[in-house]
Amino acid sequence: MPGAVGLVVNPASGKDIRRLVASASVFDNREKLSIVRRAILGAIAAGVDRFIYMPDWHAIVASAIAELREDSEFEPLPVPSTDSALDTTRAAERMSELGVGCVITLGGDGTNRAFALGWQDAPLVAISTGTNNVFPQMVEGTVAGAAAGLVASGKVPLREASRQVKVVHVGIEGEKDDLALIDAVLLDEAFVGARAIWSPARLKTLVLARAEPAVVGMSAIGGLLHPVPDCADAGLVVEAGQGGQEVMAPIAPGLYAPVHVRTFRQIGLGETVEVRGPGVLALDGERERRIKPGQAVKLTVRRNGPIVVDVPAVMHRAATRGFFRSAQSEALDGD
Repeated sequence: MPGAVGLVVNPASGKDIRRLVASASVFDNREKLSIVRRAILGAIAAGVDRFIYMPDWHAIVASAIAELREDSEFEPLPVPSTDSALDTTRAAERMSELGVGCVITLGGDGTNRAFALGWQDAPLVAISTGTNNVFPQMVEGTVAGAAAGLVASGKVPLREASRQVKVVHVGIEGEKDDLALIDAVLLDEAFVGARAIWSPARLKTLVLARAEPAVVGMSAIGGLLHPVPDCADAGLVVEAGQGGQEVMAPIAPGLYAPVHVRTFRQIGLGETVEVRGPGVLALDGERERRIKPGQAVKLTVRRNGPIVVDVPAVMHRAATRGFFRSAQSEALDGD
């Protein structure tokens, strides 16, 4: 639906076990509701009057809409509720089919990964409400909504103020392919268990689309060894284990831990790294797939992920083109 803004909120983001084993803060759903409300108002101010949203089991978006009392059109997607990441993936598929102009997501790396599984090159404004947030950004909802509205309405063309990010493509022998936005990590573990990673003891191989020294999580390990930002057409492979150097890295919020590293090297886009089980594969910081003994996993970094909207760049273009100014103020400038 060209001209419409999509809304996706994860009620579970910002609430995992890292509140117990580290010092991560809780991002409550009332604050998410407030952000959604502000984002909608921002998009309306930018001229959008149609919104497509994913229903969530806490009715965060529906409650925000009810509080607004706006005349805009709000359409819930008919997505079967499984109370899992599958809901987000299905919502992404449907929004892609409808041709939604821009999508606002509230969550962490995992939420946006689930969305990308359904719509890999989606135009996104990703607002951080998770734990380890390398992909989404801390941005005020009011301005984020306005930027999404300007892009969705075509007032600021997506190509002028966005970038397509790198992702890690995951090919698992005999199984369905997968995807990671930031990192794919093979762990020396037998079970998925509690999904979040908070201990480096079982790390084996890390393939990073981004190695960022100023973040928290797996990307930080590589970033403190050899920074590889998103703008670089490269990735990083880290082989963990005894016998090499040690790097003190922030594994989770407030939790620095020593990580033993045997080797690390930069890889080019399209270069495949193969690992084999047994183990558990973690994607964007969460254990996802059990890998059987001898089962091959091929990991490749490519620049064909979501198209991330640059919120400040959009607002700068809107300002220079006078989109928020009245005709009278423009006439005064011309005197």
